[in-house]
Amino acid sequence: METAHQHKLPNSRNCFACGMHNAIGLKLAFYAQPDGSVAGEYIVPTQFEGYPGITHGGIVASILDEAVSRVFMVADHNRFMYTGRLTTRLRRHVPVDQPLRITGRALRDRGRTAEAEAHIYGPDGELLAEAEALLVALPPGDLQAADLEELGWGVYPDQA
Repeated sequence: METAHQHKLPNSRNCFACGMHNAIGLKLAFYAQPDGSVAGEYIVPTQFEGYPGITHGGIVASILDEAVSRVFMVADHNRFMYTGRLTTRLRRHVPVDQPLRITGRALRDRGRTAEAEAHIYGPDGELLAEAEALLVALPPGDLQAADLEELGWGVYPDQA
């Protein structure tokens, strides 16, 4: 999926949202876009449905949460932020087993805190869900280089 105008952002080994070796995780992948935003494509497996054919709302929130945090990794892959507040809006149901487009972009960056938004679009391009978030930087020293290796933090090949 990577093109000359975008590059894949790192994943971890075991994170629920982006962990590439987490057997029950989402395995989300995001790509930096030329304008500084992030984007990814994803098909939600049926194991994450709430009602038949519909993605569970907690999973939708997890996808949006991952997208907003990835925005600030475009310039620095090791800039980790946690979510202080996530406000979601589900406009339509998010289907399982259908291709979705996920986007995220920065709204404000104050260094220690930042704000971003994320969107999930359906196969026809319709906006299905969105979120705004307040993010807070991990305190310096909370995540050391050795921890990054233990996390398996790196760029993994795209899965077929």
